[in-house]
Amino acid sequence: QVQLVESAGGLVQAGGSLTFSCAASGRTFSRYAMGWFRQAPGKEREFVAAISRSGANTYYADSVKGRFTISRDNAKNTVFLQMNSLKPEDTAVYYCAAHLSYYSGSYYIGPNDYDYWGQGTQVTVSS
Repeated sequence: QVQLVESAGGLVQAGGSLTFSCAASGRTFSRYAMGWFRQAPGKEREFVAAISRSGANTYYADSVKGRFTISRDNAKNTVFLQMNSLKPEDTAVYYCAAHLSYYSGSYYIGPNDYDYWGQGTQVTVSS
């Protein structure tokens, strides 16, 4: 019931910053908990960050904690991932995902928890 469209990725030097957005269609965006995942070549899809329906609760993978920030603007049907202090190991295809949730405060970290996915966008961090 929701279509997710991610902003374009890009190339950034190590230590730099980049912000992704994921825009959702429909009128029920606030019903969805949101997450970001990434997948590097030869690796399985990895959890990055999650945010509850209201935006009140967030959770981060240890690898990005303190560097990445997930946020959402329900009025604009958009979730963001702000990435600071980027490292070469952050290089991956990034996906946003949506999970229809009854619970305003819950977040989800498993890819199987999510119902809808963005198209994926590449970020490359050079050393």
